[in-house]
Amino acid sequence: MVPRVLHVAQPVEGGVAISVARIAADQRRRGWKVAVVCPGAGTLPAAIVHDEIPHLVWPARRAPGPWVLGETRRLEAIVGLARPDVVHLHSAKAALAGRLAVRGAVPTLVTPHGWSWLAAGPVLARVARAWERHGARWTDLCVCVGPGEAGLAVEAGVRAPLEVVRNGVDLTRFRPAAPAERSVARAALGLRPDEPVAVCVGRVCRQKGQDVALRAWPRVRAAVPGARLLVVGDPGAGPVVAGPGVVGVGAVADVRPWLVAADVVVLPSRWEGLSLALLEALAVGRPVVATRVPGLADAVGVGTGALVAPDDEAGFAAAVVARLADPARCAAEGAAAAEHARRFDLRHTLDHLAAVTAAVAGRPARSPELRRANGVVARSPWAARTAGW
Repeated sequence: MVPRVLHVAQPVEGGVAISVARIAADQRRRGWKVAVVCPGAGTLPAAIVHDEIPHLVWPARRAPGPWVLGETRRLEAIVGLARPDVVHLHSAKAALAGRLAVRGAVPTLVTPHGWSWLAAGPVLARVARAWERHGARWTDLCVCVGPGEAGLAVEAGVRAPLEVVRNGVDLTRFRPAAPAERSVARAALGLRPDEPVAVCVGRVCRQKGQDVALRAWPRVRAAVPGARLLVVGDPGAGPVVAGPGVVGVGAVADVRPWLVAADVVVLPSRWEGLSLALLEALAVGRPVVATRVPGLADAVGVGTGALVAPDDEAGFAAAVVARLADPARCAAEGAAAAEHARRFDLRHTLDHLAAVTAAVAGRPARSPELRRANGVVARSPWAARTAGW
């Protein structure tokens, strides 16, 4: 049987977009019928159109709110017409609307890409955990991108079946960078060969913790004069990236030259699923300074850098200084990082995910009656864009 897989995603930027685009393209190459349901603009729709993967437009906001009911009805109509063998829901918003829309009518995979309650205050976090416990009844398999994400589900009492399919890195693209390549990258980016450089990659927002790095940077420069912090990522609504020795680069089409040019890559995140930026930094052969949270601690190996407590400006600064002030240490940790990254080969990730997806696609629907009812919903005009996928 050739599986018909419907991926549903919101957000359409950042690591989620990269992951969904890679998964959809891989499954398409396997000869599967694949389509992606997501909003009409963004990195993800652009990537799947480039790969000639059908894009089923689903107008949906990233945040939850009273509009979820309408978004759920539109998604229910799309699923009803598309009639997939399995629905794969990516991130919190798609997992909320998708499970409400499908309700067991189609075998369902859910990938949190970072649990929703980690971004919420105390009250909303309790609501989010309660919803995930309830939504587990409509989840055939929860695919966690790292062991830390699976551990958080167990702690929260989410009783869906769990499978860890670790995020992976393309080792053919993010290969170790030799010193000569580093020199070329620095020259191209306008950096001096000998200036101490840390690079922070990620959308500028509270989750990624760039504010911690910004507040810590005066301590770093006091110990390592001339040290520069390059913040690479969409500025969004995050903190203003400014200060002595701090440069806001903004979003870039290719992050690899910035990683190659770095002495150390810093990831002061407050929470993660399993950071693609971290895996890419390791694969290029750069030491890392990251926070000790699931999704980062899961992937930082022995001798590849340092882990510090979240929001610990002093600890963060000390770990960065220890590397910027010691090129030999950076070189040794970078070599260990490149070797460690081989454990996260994207090919293994995609093979593992394809195996579990095919297994779930072969299961009977939990609610055959609802599946038959979806055939009526499919006449809705909201579903018109799904024809011919």
